Amino acid sequence: MSELRLGRLPRVGVARVTIVLPEPLKEELDLYSAEHSRLYEPVETAALIPHMLEAFLRSDRGWRSRKAKLAGARQRPKTPLTGGVIRNDSDDGDPG
Repeated sequence: MSELRLGRLPRVGVARVTIVLPEPLKEELDLYSAEHSRLYEPVETAALIPHMLEAFLRSDRGWRSRKAKLAGARQRPKTPLTGGVIRNDSDDGDPG
């Protein structure tokens, strides 16, 4: 039998968030949870949702690209004292 994409759940710290789901989505999540529980260990539907969201974010190429650009922008030095390059937007590249 093939494994589910989500696989076993890791143990991590949590933050509580309340969401509202359409009934058909909740029913499908409950079915997925039942199958996940059958294959691995008993788990409530709500415990799967954060892992599903994390898997979705990891698989979203557009988000990963934007996240990398954001991280790069935050890490870029801001002043010459820290080794950064001063950029003059009005500079046309002509050294003279």
